[in-house]
Amino acid sequence: MRGFKSTLVLLVALIAIVGYIYFVDSKKPVNDTEAKEKAFTGIKADDVEEMQVKSAEGETSRLQKIDGKWQLVDPIKAEADNTEASNIASSLASIDIQRVVDENASNLKNYGLDPPRIEVGFRTKGNKDLQRILLGEKTPTGGDVYAQRPGKNRVFLVNSFLESTFNKNTFALRDKKVLAFDREKVDALELISADRTLQFAKQGGEWSIVKPLAARADFGAVEGALERIASVQMQAIVADTANDAKKFGLDKPSATITVGVGSSNATLLLGKTENAVVYAKDAARPMVFTVAPTLTTDLFKDVGEYRRKDLFDSRSFNQDKVTFTRGNETVTLEKSKAKDGKDVWKNGAKDVDAAKADDVLGKLGTMRADKFQAQADAALKIPVLTVTAQFDNKTETVAFARSGATVVASRNGEPGSASVDPMAFDELMKAIDAVK
Repeated sequence: MRGFKSTLVLLVALIAIVGYIYFVDSKKPVNDTEAKEKAFTGIKADDVEEMQVKSAEGETSRLQKIDGKWQLVDPIKAEADNTEASNIASSLASIDIQRVVDENASNLKNYGLDPPRIEVGFRTKGNKDLQRILLGEKTPTGGDVYAQRPGKNRVFLVNSFLESTFNKNTFALRDKKVLAFDREKVDALELISADRTLQFAKQGGEWSIVKPLAARADFGAVEGALERIASVQMQAIVADTANDAKKFGLDKPSATITVGVGSSNATLLLGKTENAVVYAKDAARPMVFTVAPTLTTDLFKDVGEYRRKDLFDSRSFNQDKVTFTRGNETVTLEKSKAKDGKDVWKNGAKDVDAAKADDVLGKLGTMRADKFQAQADAALKIPVLTVTAQFDNKTETVAFARSGATVVASRNGEPGSASVDPMAFDELMKAIDAVK
C-alpha cells in the first residue's frame, strides 16, 4: 500500500510539472523559423553581373550579364542558359549558414575543402573583385554540405541542394536550344524526310497545309509542332565543326526542319541515329550536336494528323444562312431580326423554335473527322446530305454519304474524304427533321 501511495505522489508531481511547462510555453510567442546567418550579406540576385563556376569535374566557366541576359564568355563565347544562370545568382544571394562546424578548422581535408570540390565566385554592380564560396563533401546524413569562404578557416554547413545548383560544367551552363527563332512571328513550317514532305503556311492567324495537299490545318497541331521544335535541347556537342559531315550522316540529311519568319529561315538538319541519339546541326552554326530521336516521331506524322478535324468553320453565332439538302428535300434556316432586336431563325416564312434551331446548328458545329482518306469515297457521288453554310461573307459546303456502316464526308475545295461518327450523323439528321 505504501508503494502504491509513493507511485501516486510521483504521478501527481509529474502531471503538475508537465502542466506548468505547458502553461509557461503557451505564453511564449510562436517562432517556427529562426533567422539564420547569411553566407553573403546585402546581396541581391539582380545585382550579380559576373559569375565564375568551377564544377566538381574541374571545368571552369565564366559568365557575364550583358543587356540583361547571361552570356558565357569563357572557355567559349555563347548564349548562356538563363534559367541555370539565374538560379545560381539567386542561390548565391540567399545562402543560409545552417550551422558553424568549426570556427578555426586546422584540417580542411576532413571536410573535402582541401582542395574544394566546387567553387563559385561572383561580382556585383560597383565591385571589381569576386566574392567566393567553396563547397566540400556532404555531411554523413547527406542533408548539408561543408562550405568555406576563401581565406578563412571557418567551416560551416549549407543546404545540400546547393551542390546540384552550383555543380555545373560549361555545357550545362550554355543555352542548349537547337534553333533560334521568334516564336510569335513564325509564318511557315516545312518538314522534309525520306518518305514525306509537309509544308504549312500561316495567314491571318490561321494555318493551312500547302504540301502534300491543300487543306485547312489543325491550328493546335501545327502550333504544337512549333512548340516541340522550340523546346528541343541539345543532348551533347560532339564536334565543333561539321567538317566530317558524312561521319554524322549530315552530308545527306535524313530529315530537315525549316521554320520561316518572314523572309528569314531557321533550319535544323538531322543526320543518322546512333546510340539512341540523332546527330543534328543548325544550318547557321558550325557545330554538330545530338538530339533525342523522339523529335522525328513527334513531327513527321501522316498529313491527316495535321488536318483540321472540324468539318465546318462556321458556328451558330456567326452563321447567316444554312441549307440542308437531302435528295429532293431542302430545309433552309435563315437568320433575321425580331422586333425586340433578337436573332430568330426562319425556315422560309415559318419561324423555327429557337431551341430546335440551336440544337441542329450545335450538332452541325460538332461534326468532326475521325480520320482522312486520300481519295474521295465513291459513295460521295450520291450524297445523302449536303450542307451549305453562309457566314462572315463566306460560304462552305460539306457533303455526307453512307458507305456501308461508315459515314463519310467531303468538304468543298479540299481533297479526299473523311470518316465521321455515324451516331453523331444520325443525331444531326434527326435534328434536321425537327426543324422542317
